[in-house]
Amino acid sequence: MSAPLGNHHADVKRLRSLLRDRGARNQDGVFVCEGPRVVAAALDQQAPIVEVVVGVDATPAARAVADRAVECFVPVRELAEGVATRLSATTTAQGVFAVVALRRAGADALATASLVVVAPLLSDPGNAGTLMRSAAAAGAEIIVLGPGSVDAYNPKTVRASAGACFAVQIVEGVPAVTALETLGNAGIQRVGALAAGGRAPEAVDLTVPVAIVLGHEVHGLTAELPLDERVTIPMQSAESLNVAMAGTVLLFEAARQRRVRA
Repeated sequence: MSAPLGNHHADVKRLRSLLRDRGARNQDGVFVCEGPRVVAAALDQQAPIVEVVVGVDATPAARAVADRAVECFVPVRELAEGVATRLSATTTAQGVFAVVALRRAGADALATASLVVVAPLLSDPGNAGTLMRSAAAAGAEIIVLGPGSVDAYNPKTVRASAGACFAVQIVEGVPAVTALETLGNAGIQRVGALAAGGRAPEAVDLTVPVAIVLGHEVHGLTAELPLDERVTIPMQSAESLNVAMAGTVLLFEAARQRRVRA
């Protein structure tokens, strides 16, 4: 292994840029994920990892993931002492990073999906990451984030996904109406989540191919979106749920119905 990379090394500066700048990620066609759990998930899902970098002062868990990357024939380089801490996008440095090629799906992937999340206006990376995690857990294949949404490969989004960003296909930059028209033309039922006025989720058949459509964290769904059904989650006292929580409830209702059908 070559000498550890110092804080002023050009490749460390590039890592820092990729962590902070969406434009740099798009230009280079790669993003950086951080931490043993997320890097391990990238290895588990056979993500297109370009390289792994690990601090010489990293934790045993981080070193173990780097060793596993070597076993998987992924190039691994070391960071000099203290560099991982200065590079980290977290309060507590995770010690290991992976550079991964962007693997975006196009709108054409929607036509053959069975369970999709469409969230065209998410502004919070934590919500986007949580939805990826719930989508993967419930068996959804695709999540659609529109042009007005947070970057799917923002470090906070990737971290919140706990590695689920590698388990679901991500469609970015496709306008919501275009995505929903594609889904409708493929015969996929488009179910919008409303704070009030919709049917109870259990009253809607979610065993058919379905897209769960979620609105903005504050403003909800816009009126022009083409929808086939509208659902409202029954609640005892709260006015509404956080959008990621609402999406999770609906995803697992779809999963529940499908288990019962099977």
